[in-house]
Amino acid sequence: MTDTTAPQTTELLLHERDARGVHRLTLNSPASFNTLSEAMLGALQQALNAIAQDEQARVVVVGAAGKAFCAGHNLKEMRAQPELAYYQKLFAQCSRMMLAIQKLPVPVIARVQGLATAAGCQLVAQCDLAVSSDSATFGVNGIDVGLFCATPSVPLVRNMHAKQAMEMLLTGGFISAAEAQSRGLVNRVCAVADLDAQVDDLVSAILTKPREAVRVGKALFYQQREMGIEAAYQLAGQTMACNMVHEVAQEGVQAFIKKRAPSWRA
Repeated sequence: MTDTTAPQTTELLLHERDARGVHRLTLNSPASFNTLSEAMLGALQQALNAIAQDEQARVVVVGAAGKAFCAGHNLKEMRAQPELAYYQKLFAQCSRMMLAIQKLPVPVIARVQGLATAAGCQLVAQCDLAVSSDSATFGVNGIDVGLFCATPSVPLVRNMHAKQAMEMLLTGGFISAAEAQSRGLVNRVCAVADLDAQVDDLVSAILTKPREAVRVGKALFYQQREMGIEAAYQLAGQTMACNMVHEVAQEGVQAFIKKRAPSWRA
């Protein structure tokens, strides 16, 4: 990895990368419940931009230090600048960061050890996969302070049924990790002591697959979701055709026929 993509650890965000190409981002402001302050958003954006340039990146894990995963935006910071232009800039900054997660060519896994609320719940919903401790809780409770969680609603309603999402948004009510799993917000729920093992199980499974197939698959998954069914099938068929002529698929199919492991698993 070049100097431009080397992990840059800050006080707010810890960034580690192992030899397998697994990047781990840890929100490191437990005293503020890891709120998405302007500085935290900037640190996350910088890290995601660096990962996007890392040609050997394979997986990203987003976790947090302390009791909370992320309590959303920093309300004290927001209240200090009660101007429309400032709020527009702040939410645009947050949206860019969330979209950067989706645009990454590698899967992003949320490691949720505690409370995830408002934009913190949005962060979980925006990640491709999520593993949660059984003690974590989730909510989009901006409505409790008179602020409908509009931007968190975008990925939330793309994770769960509309009426389930709307109930959370309108009431500000929290749901348990088990309920989050049943609604589709998280993939796995486990005891906090098993959280790292469950995350590593997903990471290891992804690492056995060819990076190119994962890359095209993730891009297709989100692109077709916003299309009508005919356009989605057209794009998906073209994507599969291009994937099939790629050397990783040719090798994978040949290995299956010959009843051997493909070379990219060696």
